[in-house]
This record gives sequence, C-alpha cells and structure tokens, in this order.
Amino acid sequence: MRLGVVLASAGLGMAVAATAQPDHAKVLRYAFEIAETSFDPHRVPDVYSVIVNNAIFDTPLRYDPLARPPKLIANTLSALPEVSADLKTLTLHVRPGIYFADDAVFRGRKRELVAEDYVYSLKRVLDPRLSASMIGQLEGAVAGLSDYLAKARKAGKLDYEAPLASIRALDRYTLQIKLDKPKYNFIYDLADCRVSCAVAREVVEAYGDNIGAHPVGTGPYMLSDWKPSSKMVFVANPNFREDYYTAQPAADDAAGQAILVQLKGRRLPMVGRVEVSVIDEMQPRYLAFLNQEHDLLWRLPEEFANQSLPGNRLAPHLGLRGIAAESLPALDVTLAYFNLDDPVIGGYAPERVALRRAISLAYKTQDEISVIRKNQAIRAEAPYSPGVAGYDANFRSGAGEYDLAKAKALLDMFGYVDRDGDGFRETPDGKPLVIQFHSTPIARDQQIDELWARSMRDIGLRFQVRKGRWPDLLKEAYAGKLMMWQLSYTASAPDALTALTFLYGPNAGLKGNIANFRLAEFDRLYEQAELLPDSPERTRLYQSMARLVVAYAPWKVNAHRVNTDLWYPYLIGFRRPQINSQNWWKTVDIDLERRKQYFATH
Repeated sequence: MRLGVVLASAGLGMAVAATAQPDHAKVLRYAFEIAETSFDPHRVPDVYSVIVNNAIFDTPLRYDPLARPPKLIANTLSALPEVSADLKTLTLHVRPGIYFADDAVFRGRKRELVAEDYVYSLKRVLDPRLSASMIGQLEGAVAGLSDYLAKARKAGKLDYEAPLASIRALDRYTLQIKLDKPKYNFIYDLADCRVSCAVAREVVEAYGDNIGAHPVGTGPYMLSDWKPSSKMVFVANPNFREDYYTAQPAADDAAGQAILVQLKGRRLPMVGRVEVSVIDEMQPRYLAFLNQEHDLLWRLPEEFANQSLPGNRLAPHLGLRGIAAESLPALDVTLAYFNLDDPVIGGYAPERVALRRAISLAYKTQDEISVIRKNQAIRAEAPYSPGVAGYDANFRSGAGEYDLAKAKALLDMFGYVDRDGDGFRETPDGKPLVIQFHSTPIARDQQIDELWARSMRDIGLRFQVRKGRWPDLLKEAYAGKLMMWQLSYTASAPDALTALTFLYGPNAGLKGNIANFRLAEFDRLYEQAELLPDSPERTRLYQSMARLVVAYAPWKVNAHRVNTDLWYPYLIGFRRPQINSQNWWKTVDIDLERRKQYFATH
C-alpha cells in the first residue's frame, strides 16, 4: 500500500539536462540499524554491507528500479546474457567504456572493466583464503569445479593461473560461464554483489588483507570517509560511465509511472554525496529523522508504527509536514536458528528433534507480531517470503503453531524432566539443561529476549541470553559457535530457492547454512527443484522442504515483516527495492530549491 505519497512536481527545478553531472551540493542522509562488516564484496554475508558494496562495485545485471515484481535488466552488460538451448552455457557481453574509480594502484591510467575482471572475481569467490559467503552459489552449479576446488583446499589457496574452462573470457569483452546442469535460478547470482561484483586483481593484490577497507570499483559511488560501525560517507565516482534513468513500472502503477515521468532520461547518479550513519537504537534513529537530520527513515521502527501509521494511514502530524510514506511487504522472514552441530540442542536423534520442536511450539509468534512488531508483520508458514516465486498464500505447514501442552508432552516423552524439583528440566541423562540464546544490545532485541525467556519458563527450560555486537555474533554464527540466535533472512533473489539454499546440507557452515542442517531428504528435494522452472511441480517441492524444516526444526520461522519508509518531499524518486540488498542511491534526486524552502518553513 502507498500512504500519503508526496511527489515533487516537474516544475519545481527538475527540468535538468539529461547529461548533467551529479551535484555535490545534493546530499542524501539516512541511517542503518545494523553496522556494516566489510567493503570486500565477496566476503560480506549481511544485507547492509551488500547495499553499500552495490554502490561501489558493479554486478553484470541489476533490477529495474520501479518494476514490481522484480525484473532483471543489464547493468554492465550490453544486453541480458545469451543462454544456450540446453540452458547450461551463459555468454555475457561486457559493455566497453566502463572504468574503475581512480586509485594509486593504476598509476595514473584509466583502468577499463573487461571480461577478465569478472573471471577473476568469480574465481575469487572460490578462494579458500577468502571464506566467501556465497561460494555455495557457484560450487555445485558451475561445471568442473570439483577438482579445481579440491586442489585449492588442499593448498589452502586458489591458483588463479590454473585454467578453468567453465569460467573464461572469450575475448576482451565476452565472458562465458558453463553450468554442470540447467539451473534456472543461476541468473539471479549475476545480480548479487556477493557472487559477481567485479574487483580489479591489481587492487586486491596491492591491498591484501586490507582490501575490505579500501574498495575500488566501477560503481556510481566511492567510499570517501569511514568510521566503522558509526558513519560512512560516499561521493559520486567521477569515472562512472554514462548511465541514464530507465525503468518499466506496471501500467497500473500510478506512483511508479509518476516517478518515471520525473526522472526518465536523467543521467545517473544525480546525488553527489551520500552519508550513512549507523544508529542501532530505534528511538534515536526515529528522532533523527523527525528532527530533519536525515532525509529518509529507512524502515520505520515497529515501536513507532502506532503513532506514525494509526490504522495503517499516515498520521496527520506527519502529513502536514509533507512527509511521504510507503509500506511494502518485505521479501524476508524472521527466524530463530538452532545450531545442529551443538552438543546440547543439535543432532537428529529423536530426543534432540523433540527438544527443538518443543522450543518452537512454546514460542508465541503472535506476540512477536502484535506486541513487538506492532502488527507490522504477518505470520510465516514457510522459510521463504510472500512475493517470491514458489510462495503460496494458502500453504500451511504448522510453522506458527503455539501449543504449550504439546511442547510439555514432547519433553516429558523424551526424558527432559525436572528431577531435582528446582522447576527446570534436565537432559534425558540427568545433566543440567541450559538454552543459550544470543542477542544484540538494542531495545527491540531485548523485547525478543524477554519473549523467548517467558516462553521457555512456560515449559520449564532454563534460558540464558548472551549479548554481543552484530558483526561479532555473525562471525561466531558462521564458525558454528552459537547455540541459538534470532535474526532475519532477506531474499537476494525473487525465488524461494534462494532462502532454501541456506538450509541445503553442502552449504553448512561458512557457505551460509549456519544452522548446519544436513538432511538427505531435504537435499534431494532441493536438487530436484534446482532443475525446474517456476511451476506447480517446483512449488510442491518447496512446500515439502518447508514441512521438513518444521519437522526437524533447524529454524523456527516466525514472521514476514512489512517495511514502511518515510521521507521528506524534496527526496525525489525514492522507492524501496524489493530485493533489499540492491542499491538505489543513484536513482534518486534531491530538489535543492524545495529543500531550502522546506527547511525555511519547518
């Protein structure tokens, strides 16, 4: 739904020549709620780092800024990839005349992006020294990787000079990728910065382990200043290619059509400077926006939903200030994951499965939705979200079931009983049982902690919370050191399989499956689904996998959030991308005259 949308008219200083360069007086200011982890595009696992890396680096493909549902378009390519008749060979033609941002490594020369840069970058994802977060997207998909990776893992590093016939440059601007089997979703990886953003080999080799703090890409922005976990400043890349606003909103999308009328043909980027603060607490982030310190409130904190959107309508006091809002169901799912390698809660023995199932049954998902998230979410039935291919609103899995009696009965049946009368259950062999939960210090997570603690008390389980910083917990999660943590998954492509990837057994651990879930039946269904196009048959496979997730409980899926963004009327063309990791900075503008007038009167 679109709420109280205010759009600047075309007559308010917007008639700018299509070839205009970005104006450094135009500054976009907003805040993240979670800190970045790195500016190394192939190393990062989190959505916020991917957003900023997408501004610095370039994937071959990107998503149309206005199309809903999401639609892939060419980015650094001259057209969409050519796909062979057997669906196993993709040929990509890189557009000539794209250059990296200036850097001392290039010794004063303009460095052109060529096909070999994508070959190097894709190989880099395979390098065991990197522990790339999305290596699972290439391994098992690209042909001929078994021996190539085996040698790299034995050596502890990748031999970049070793030929790889399945990822190669045919000429200066032509790249070819060969798959070992048809994989309909592989094309989405060409729009995922963690897989296919282009880096320059000489930059990586020059800065070594410090590359994550020294990004050099071909994207519209460059990192200018950085205070880790506090503030990032980006400026327009003067070497950025000629790129002009184009989009294809649906014919009945009035808001999208209005944006297109305003911005079509404008040279990108339009804003010369972007300042991103990191404010993890909800109230300071909300107040910074209301105090006009920021131009955009990226994701309205749920605790302010009732006062900002009473009855899902923009509050009058915000409407009088000309503030615009849009609510969009997120392509995400909130979940608690269990580490199946954990000696207390993990494993596939019936008693361990029963423990995780009991924990899941005792958690009152509706309280998370109504009390904590202020009804800015809907209950999840699957580990993938509405809006992706394969989602069925009528599907029911029992994922949101709340039943204390059933939870207690499961624990009793499998020997988790209170033997010493202290009110807490022990393990079947009589040892102390403690559920170790992990969380960040922010206020919303404190509410989540309390809901989980109350839920565990209701079934007699001792529950402890350990606090930590988001980047630190994420590293521990990938290393398999956490027992349980609640977080959210955000879709990196508009297909359910991209979520199920994080439960696929071969991806356990550093490849993204931090639950370390390994189930042969799940993996068999996953591999069948990979070979199918979007179809009722594939959707049924997804649903079978969703039921296995409920049955074995590597994840307790909870809710799909509704994202609401607020912005001031001088921010032109903003529309939250459905693929949340896509960067949108280059497709918005700041109307300086309107901003000046606004600040003078408010």
